[in-house]
Amino acid sequence: MTTDKSAPTSGSILVVGGGISGLTTALEAAEVGYEVFIVEKDPSLGGRVSQLKQYFPKLCPPTCGLEINYKRIKDNPKIKVMTMTEVEKVDGKPGDYTVKLKIRPRYVNDNCTACGECTKVCESEISNEYNLGMNRIKAAYLPHNMAFPQRYVMAPSMAQDDRDRCKEACKFDAVDFDMEEKSIDIKVGAIVWATGWRPYDAARIDNLGFGRYQNIITNMMLERLAAPNGPTKGKIVRPSDDKAPATIGFVQCAGSRDEDHLPYCSYICCMASLKHATYLRAQYPQAKIYIYYIDLRTPGRKYENFYKNLKADENVFFVKGKVAEVGEEEGTGNITLVAEDTLSGDKIHQTVEMLVLATGMQPNSAVERPNADLTFNSDGFIVNDFKKGGMFAAGCANKPADVVTSNQSATGMALKAIQTLVRR
Repeated sequence: MTTDKSAPTSGSILVVGGGISGLTTALEAAEVGYEVFIVEKDPSLGGRVSQLKQYFPKLCPPTCGLEINYKRIKDNPKIKVMTMTEVEKVDGKPGDYTVKLKIRPRYVNDNCTACGECTKVCESEISNEYNLGMNRIKAAYLPHNMAFPQRYVMAPSMAQDDRDRCKEACKFDAVDFDMEEKSIDIKVGAIVWATGWRPYDAARIDNLGFGRYQNIITNMMLERLAAPNGPTKGKIVRPSDDKAPATIGFVQCAGSRDEDHLPYCSYICCMASLKHATYLRAQYPQAKIYIYYIDLRTPGRKYENFYKNLKADENVFFVKGKVAEVGEEEGTGNITLVAEDTLSGDKIHQTVEMLVLATGMQPNSAVERPNADLTFNSDGFIVNDFKKGGMFAAGCANKPADVVTSNQSATGMALKAIQTLVRR
């Protein structure tokens, strides 16, 4: 590892996380004149929103919001973007922080034109994390078609023969395997943590069968299947045989509102499943969809109307009951489930061709806690201490939220960061 010391930067803001909350925070601060550093641990910006087919309230594709924001970032010299970068440590006080950053090598420099010649000659493959491991990609890869920066990455696991081939294939001298991990220090006056969320690990929910039965997937997996740039180019098929499912079940609150997993409501799961039902109805008009729920939460008039429209669909069935156990039907790959209908008291036995678990939202800070003087609640969300100031959490780093709420939060935290600098 090499270590560089950068010159102190006064009056600057660090935004940790390049998802929708981080982008909004950075742009709001930079466009009123403040220098902003965006630090993102992945190879590209966009976060969870970039993985969606559509997002509420207008059911826009992610290109709708992200491409505009990327252009604003490119046009603003006050924003510096550092991908494949993580915060190792924060020292100091409001108005005067020293932040130690670790930058992992991309093995591709700024000469990259994203021509794709390296991918053509590369034979090594890796799991595609952008598609939640549902397919494999070459070890020389562009993270996805909307990646910002639009620059390739060489996986560290790439075989030496492939390294040689990729380097030889690049006409722009962009492939550089001499890159090393490095550490730098930056000085900032305020920090906004927009570290986002991850889907709760469904394999930890023993009674719901994820990982044991192939035709049980999660809500984010369905989102990637439905997306045009997903592993099936937008066709929703069941994993075991690529069959168009005729019956699909949804298990709401999979891991949420459960003291053994996530004790809180994750806010987005009900609306996500209702949205997923519209994806399925559009592709398969005759398919039957069964949604098992504890309570359906559709905050606001628009979301409630969205629910009412689906409720009127004769092929969508809402069952108020918790799924107790699941199994697999021998020879077909179909999923059997047992639930109790809390309205009638009857025990329900049902078979569906595919089952979707609406897993909850877990803050990344619960799993990878930042090395900084922050306060966390019992669920791992960062608690904002406005009296102390200096460091703030935006979007899903602070609480479960949808895109609209995350953007509102990010705008507010940009203002709080600016106030910290003004009061110096």
